Amino acid sequence: MSILITVIAIVAGLLLALLLFDRLLPATSARLALQLERRRAGLTLAEVSLPGCSMPYLHGGSPDAPVLVLVHGFGGDKDNFTRIAGFLTPHYRVICPDLPGFGDASRDPAASYGMSDQVERLRAFLDRLGLERVHLGGNSMGGFISAQFSAAYPARVASLWLLDAAGTAAAQDTLLLKRYLESGDMPLLLRRQQDFAVLVRSTTHRPPYIPWSLRTILAQRAIRDYPLHSRIMQQLTTSPLLETQYQALATPCLIVWGKQDQILNPAGAYSFQALFPHNQLQLMEGIGHLPMIEAPKRSAADYLAFRKTLA
Repeated sequence: MSILITVIAIVAGLLLALLLFDRLLPATSARLALQLERRRAGLTLAEVSLPGCSMPYLHGGSPDAPVLVLVHGFGGDKDNFTRIAGFLTPHYRVICPDLPGFGDASRDPAASYGMSDQVERLRAFLDRLGLERVHLGGNSMGGFISAQFSAAYPARVASLWLLDAAGTAAAQDTLLLKRYLESGDMPLLLRRQQDFAVLVRSTTHRPPYIPWSLRTILAQRAIRDYPLHSRIMQQLTTSPLLETQYQALATPCLIVWGKQDQILNPAGAYSFQALFPHNQLQLMEGIGHLPMIEAPKRSAADYLAFRKTLA
């Protein structure tokens, strides 16, 4: 019994020390937490310099495996795919870039960040890595960019994976976006530290555990980005919708949507089915706007099954 009590006391002491470290040194703690997540997923960090911008990216998996490029959404970054990447790197060469204006990428207040501009930056990124043909995936805004990229450069996209993607009228028909258009108020645009809790509740149905240090650092970054991100959001919501530019696109597509998504309307899944007739659809019960974070194992399994059908 005395040994058990000693072990419990040691574990409690270690947990207390970790909590204190997380609170007292949030930047260091958050950095170490991200490094641990990346290592567990088999990802390493690199960076590409392009004319006018820099794009850090995570990459992992065999260099000889098929390439899967994953594009984050508005306000997100490359680490939005870190947890799901651990299920994908055994099968593919996974690459997750930071889009200019987000994450650790460069920020140019004078640049344009419309969807066509980000498509061209993604093209330049792939060119710099020497990637002629890839499998492409994206969440939210990243889904909009990925879908438009596949329409503009169909020979370069072997398949498409859309997770709660923006870009169609049906997808963007939500109360949150209507309120934004009326007032400029939007959970993805943070002005105060406490707004981060609203962001998490709005984007996830079952919020994942996020250390206090990481919540703090991400909130601080979003607050600093508020002026730029407000402008990018305006450009996003006024970019031409996909159905006004394209129809019956040939790229094979897996369409995934959380049924409890508050940011984008799950009815958008059917508008993407119309755009990409060669599709499979997965509607996920109990999942919000970020399936790759809320249900990484299940989302990865659905994607692996989709890729087997292509083979």
